[in-house]
Parts: sequence; structure tokens; C-alpha cells
Amino acid sequence: MQENKEKPEVVKLRELVDYQEDSVVSRTIIDKKTGTVTLFAFDKGQGLSEHTAPFDALVHVLEGEVEITISGKFYRLRGGEMIIMPANHPHALRAVNRFKMILIMIRD
Repeated sequence: MQENKEKPEVVKLRELVDYQEDSVVSRTIIDKKTGTVTLFAFDKGQGLSEHTAPFDALVHVLEGEVEITISGKFYRLRGGEMIIMPANHPHALRAVNRFKMILIMIRD
């Protein structure tokens, strides 16, 4: 990925992180006071346990399939789909199959 932020560079997000067996891999793309953009790769069966965040977060699934729970309600997303996880609502996720996602968190 680009080293010099002054010169835009076209990249393929899916290629910026690789799957690792029995693991979750992440790579921060943007980290600013106003928010973050993080790319994740989850191996099948991996996930994040239930937690809350003080900010809204947008999950965009790039490929694969994930089950997301928000305030006790289940959602199944596949590549090309997205969902917003509202601030202060408990949420968790589990990889149904290997999947990659972009997480965009906006700080208010």
C-alpha cells in the first residue's frame, strides 16, 4: 500500500490481507481522530465475541460469508453486502466461511 499519502494509489482491498489458518488478520488502512478504516480476514469459524462500541460502525463484506448479531438479532451477510452496527448496541460476529470485510468506524 502507498507509503506517501500525498500521491493516491489504486489498490485491490482483498489483496491487502491474507487468510491465516484459525486466525483473524487485520490491517489498518486509515486511523484518524475522526474515524478508522480497518480491513479484516477471518478464517472459517473465527469471530469477535460480543462487545459494544461508543461509535457507529459500518461493516462491508468483500467476500465470503459472516453471521453478525446486533442486540440479539442475527444477520447473515455475503460478499457485496453491508450493515451498520449502531453505537452502544452489543454486537458479535462469526465467520460462516472464510470472509474479508472492511470496518469503518466514525467517531462522533
